Amino acid sequence: MSFSISGKTAIVTGAANGIGLAIARHFLDKGANVMFADMDEDRLADEVGEEARAEGPVRMFAGDLRQRLTIANLLSATVDAFDRIDILVNASRQCALSDALDPEKDAVEELLEQNLLTSLRLSQMTAKRMIQKAEKTGAEGIIGTIVNLSSLAATRVQPELLGYSISSAAVEQMTRSLAVVLAPKRIRVNAVSFGSVMSASLQGALRDNPDWRETVEAGTPLARIASADEVAEAVHFLASDASAFMTGQVVTLDGGRGLMDAVGVPAF
Repeated sequence: MSFSISGKTAIVTGAANGIGLAIARHFLDKGANVMFADMDEDRLADEVGEEARAEGPVRMFAGDLRQRLTIANLLSATVDAFDRIDILVNASRQCALSDALDPEKDAVEELLEQNLLTSLRLSQMTAKRMIQKAEKTGAEGIIGTIVNLSSLAATRVQPELLGYSISSAAVEQMTRSLAVVLAPKRIRVNAVSFGSVMSASLQGALRDNPDWRETVEAGTPLARIASADEVAEAVHFLASDASAFMTGQVVTLDGGRGLMDAVGVPAF
């Protein structure tokens, strides 16, 4: 099977910085048409503004994807630009600390809305567009792929990450559920769960706590922190025909950290 995504059209959320930006850039380098989507319009403009203004494989969309109308506008803008949607990468994620015993500060509702519900609604509405397009064109085989991002926090217990852990676990169950629902429609749904990766969240944590780098590396069997580009490679695999018989799977990219009892290592 081919790893090629050349000529495919992808929407990547959270594409203004960090892992989302790395995925969007990677897809672009591999020949895909890419819609860079993010809430931060200024950051998007800084990253891809000039490219998006040209007639080519880059477009940008700024908006709050927690709103269904904004999602509809994103999908319409993508179809208007590229005529189709083949790949959705739900890379927009938020991490926040929780006070686990304070209902006002546990961050559960906030992170479920941002990390779970936004990805779920976007996946549902994108899948409908994919199905409609396939019905019109008579496309055969797999008609679309959806890739979600999760975290080791889905399975590792850290009380200060209560909301983040719950939302990450929910994303993984959403992945499995949508995979079963969408398989008969010829849409695959998988996820990448990562840890010990230089995400925007980990960058912020290391700025505030420089000593954590040594802790993270010591708690990771491969003894290093991965680059965001390495997540992009895993997402590329799941988006391509190289993984054509995979659906409902959560691929772990953590340098082996999930195999260890790494107490005190931040789970992102």
